[in-house]
Amino acid sequence: MAESNAESNIKNKVLSGLFWKIMENGGTQGIQFVVSLVLAHLLTPDEHGVLTYVIVFITIANVFIQSGFNTSLIQKKNSDELDFSTVFYIGLAIAAIMYIILFAAAPFISWVLRDTIDLPDKSILVKVIRVISIVLFFGAVTSVQNAVVAKKMEFKGLFFATLTAVIASGVISIAMAYKGMGVWAMVGQQISYYVCLMLVLFKTVSWRPKLIFSIQRAKTLFSFGWKLLCSSLIDTIYNSIYPLVIGYVYGSSALAAQYTKGDQFPKLITNNLGIAIQSVMLPAFSANQNDRSKVKSMMRRSIVTSSFVILPMMAGLIAVAKPMVLVLLGEQWLPCVPFLQLMCIAYSFWPIHIANLQAINAVGRSDIFLKLEIIKKTIGIIGLLIGIRYNVYVLVIAKAAIDFVCTFINAWPNKKLLNYSIVEQWRDILPSMALSIVMGVCVYFVQFAIKGNVLTLLVQLIVGAVIYIGLAKLLKMESFAYLLDIIKSKLVRKQA
Repeated sequence: MAESNAESNIKNKVLSGLFWKIMENGGTQGIQFVVSLVLAHLLTPDEHGVLTYVIVFITIANVFIQSGFNTSLIQKKNSDELDFSTVFYIGLAIAAIMYIILFAAAPFISWVLRDTIDLPDKSILVKVIRVISIVLFFGAVTSVQNAVVAKKMEFKGLFFATLTAVIASGVISIAMAYKGMGVWAMVGQQISYYVCLMLVLFKTVSWRPKLIFSIQRAKTLFSFGWKLLCSSLIDTIYNSIYPLVIGYVYGSSALAAQYTKGDQFPKLITNNLGIAIQSVMLPAFSANQNDRSKVKSMMRRSIVTSSFVILPMMAGLIAVAKPMVLVLLGEQWLPCVPFLQLMCIAYSFWPIHIANLQAINAVGRSDIFLKLEIIKKTIGIIGLLIGIRYNVYVLVIAKAAIDFVCTFINAWPNKKLLNYSIVEQWRDILPSMALSIVMGVCVYFVQFAIKGNVLTLLVQLIVGAVIYIGLAKLLKMESFAYLLDIIKSKLVRKQA
């Protein structure tokens, strides 16, 4: 009975954590999305393009600060105050180093990209890089705070912290944009978000850094984390390089912004669910890392359920792309439609990617994780070099195709580690995929029967929801029944 209670507690913690993490990602990214829509009308694609470039370098710098050690703290079963404080001071030191590097490199970066920036002030890139890089220090602090939250699976506090930060930063950025501050409105959004998040987390998270540090603990954590750091660096550079390549090769920061804006729509959905699963499942997998059958069962549930939710959304986005962009962003952003549709195909496979990689991390095989990243990104760079020779659309098509191939690469080690092969995984998601394709085709043809972008979009959304939910219920799909049970149990618990 004790064992049954322990399993029930783990399940409840996972479901509660997943609920609050989805609420956090959904709520905050939803608000950020609304803010980005407002900014899309107030700022030009060229102004967005400048920040697109800058975010690439900030994202890569953040990898050194937030990756590796952060995951090591979560993966280590008995991490304590000494571990957390040690990582805290290491993160601040790395942030200082990265800030100095970006500050010094800003003029060179601006010189390389100057011909792609269609703004009166060609030196604006230097100023923006040097100002926005301040967020690296706040990112170092919030990285450890997030690790504490994930370790204790107390995602409720993180939800309120991120919600507060995103609302405050959104109001600040919109106000700055209305005052005609251009690019600086988006800079203000980034800085105010990180500052606010850090301050609120200090209120909601009980952990505080102590004046303690251990070289030995740093070495122990780094022995696991360095492989994840390298893996994350490779992955981040590969994914972040596309806007830079598009802007530089085709000579337009606006085109880079169109790609980024198209990428934003499917990423909003997959990040919400995918990162939520990643944040909750890693500690859950790690807690059961000695019971491989249990890890496999949890991983299968993760893949089946997340695919049931993500696949129809990606198929639906492909179908409604044009009327949605016209309604939400306006005609100046219409070139982002093909990018949006192609990236939906790429993001469709994220449930398989995330679940496989988190399971590999949880059982302590960061060495395999690193090897997989090297293999995948080598293939990706080859595709990038081939795509550049033709045009920007071939470039993005190649990326989507490579993401599909990578599902097989990520799943390969778990045939041996967990006895969960890629054939089994695809068999698990095929029902959701078939339903999504049928729904997507029906939704796409709706636009030819109705006039008016707003009405077309509304009808498409209603038709898509009715067809997918109706067929799922008619066919008695396992994932649909599972999600209904979770919702019912939540409602019953609230009423009680």
